[in-house]
Amino acid sequence: MFWKKKPKKYDENNPPKMGILQRLAMKRLEKMDPKEREQLMRKALSPENIEKNKDKILATMEQMKASGQLTDEQMRVAKEKLGM
Repeated sequence: MFWKKKPKKYDENNPPKMGILQRLAMKRLEKMDPKEREQLMRKALSPENIEKNKDKILATMEQMKASGQLTDEQMRVAKEKLGM
């Protein structure tokens, strides 16, 4: 009755496991007005902000690739879109 559950592989239909702060941020983002959300994303993805945090972004992407959340193709597309 009390056996261990098998770990699930990453599934694109199910969001990855997030910490409590990440969940709170996602809920707040989902409840935002679409215009306000667009402005926030535009500010977060500005070229200056991306350049300033380039090393952190690349490290996170490598970590996601190692854990199986990203494929090589997805990483390549993300780097193209971010201008890296």
